[in-house]
Order: sequence, then C-alpha cells, then structure tokens
Amino acid sequence: MNKAIEYLEAKAVFMAASNKLEECEKVLLGIPFDATTSFRPGTRLAPYRIREVSEGIEEYSIYQDRSLENLNFFDAGDMVLPFGNVIECLDRIERISDYFLEQGKKLFSMGGEHLVSLPLIKSYYRHYPELVVLQLDAHADLRDHYLGETMSHASVMRQASDLLGPRRVFQLGIRSCTRDELSYAQTHTRMYADVLLEVLDQVKGLIGSGPVYFTLDVDVIDPAYAPGTGTPEAGGFSSRQVLQLMQQLKDLNIVGFDLVEVSPPYDNGDITSILAAKIIREALLAY
Repeated sequence: MNKAIEYLEAKAVFMAASNKLEECEKVLLGIPFDATTSFRPGTRLAPYRIREVSEGIEEYSIYQDRSLENLNFFDAGDMVLPFGNVIECLDRIERISDYFLEQGKKLFSMGGEHLVSLPLIKSYYRHYPELVVLQLDAHADLRDHYLGETMSHASVMRQASDLLGPRRVFQLGIRSCTRDELSYAQTHTRMYADVLLEVLDQVKGLIGSGPVYFTLDVDVIDPAYAPGTGTPEAGGFSSRQVLQLMQQLKDLNIVGFDLVEVSPPYDNGDITSILAAKIIREALLAY
C-alpha cells in the first residue's frame, strides 16, 4: 500500500494545514478527475483552485466558534490519475482511500466529478459495513447507464445503492431526474425531492448513530450562488441553507466527506471556489 503515496502530489496547500500526517486524524485529499463529465468539463481543476482561494477566507468559523488553527489536519495533495483510463483511475482512488483508512484517518475529499465518490464509498464500506450515504445534490445520479456507460457521474448513486443495499442512500435536494430514476428511488433509496432543511430531523432519525458517508455536490446550490459547476440546475438552494444544514448534521456519525462538481472554468469571480473552501472549512471543523 505504500505505493499509494507515489500517486499524490502537492501543488498548493489548503490554509492552516499541517505537514505531519502522523499527528493528524483528518486528511484533505484532492481528486482531479472529470473523465465522464457529459456537459461542461473542468472539475479536475477544482482541488487546486479551492486550495488557492482558501487564503481569502478566515481560518476561524463564526458558526462554530472554532478555528482551523487549532485543528490538526493533513493536506495530502492531489492524486495523480491516468486520464483516459477510467477503471484505473477509480481503482487508484480506492487504493489511496484504503491507505489512509487503514491508518485510522478520516478523509475529506475534493473532486472532481461525482463519480469519484464511488471508489471512496467502496473503500469506506469495507471499513464500515453498516455505512449509509447522505447525498446533497440537484441530480439523482441513479441512471443504470449514461451514454452507454455504467460508470458515470450520472449513475454514481445507482452504483452506490446497489453496493450498499436498499434504502441506505439518503438523497436530499434532488430537483432533476428521469422517470426511471424516480421509480428506482421509490424502492431502493430514500429520496427527498426538492426539500432540504424541513426534512432533516426525519432523516437524522432514520440514520441514527450509524456511520455516514456525506457527499455534497455543489450543484445542489442554486447557480445564482454557485455558477461554477458542470451541470447547473435552476431552482436550487442558497449557500446559507446548505451551511445551516451542515451545522445541523454535527450530531451524526459522519466518517467521511466529499465535495464535488466545482468547475472553475465556469465560475464568476471565484465565488463557487470560495464557497467550496468555506464548505471544506466547515466540514473539517464540524465532523
């Protein structure tokens, strides 16, 4: 497994990160992958840009009265991935995740397109057999296949649901799906379409104290607040609502987190990347 370290490189560092892995429980990991993006590519550029703009926000969170300056977390840099070889990329993400989980670390990952969540979930599921997934997203991502491929950002939650078993994927904020996806969700996942904060107590009650993998697609947020994403979907939630939800999840047993689908080429004044840096800060402090 030591070979996993060979596939990591640091080009920029998130604010206040430690350089001593052995002293840190939490690890920030960049996954610059967008091989199956179907509309507007560019999410592979997100981890680097989020790190760069993190200098523009405070280490201190007014929401939590805590600061990254008092938190030991390690920035592992970005994975080196062989673009054009989707299966090897996914396998490599899974192996690197295993490397850190076997050391008792908790991963906070930055995509990349949403397909990067699948190998992370696979790795977490081996370590946490009772794992459930909490997904914030504009899109259901429950297609059986998309453009002839089963391994796609549009099918990632279908793959996760098939892996974990029925009713173990909780989907919040969904406002775009096909009729077939909705039919699948009615029997296989727990989809809460076009709602967020108002169902949170119900969702938390169903999840209980078990291990949770939390995946946040930035397009759950309305493109007015987060235009820098590959598949923007109108009618979304505000950045404030999502930050509020993150605080209300602190009492869940969140064992892993990822933020995906930030696409810097389509951003406006870095507002999406800056929001992403703030979300990462809040996740590191809260979970």
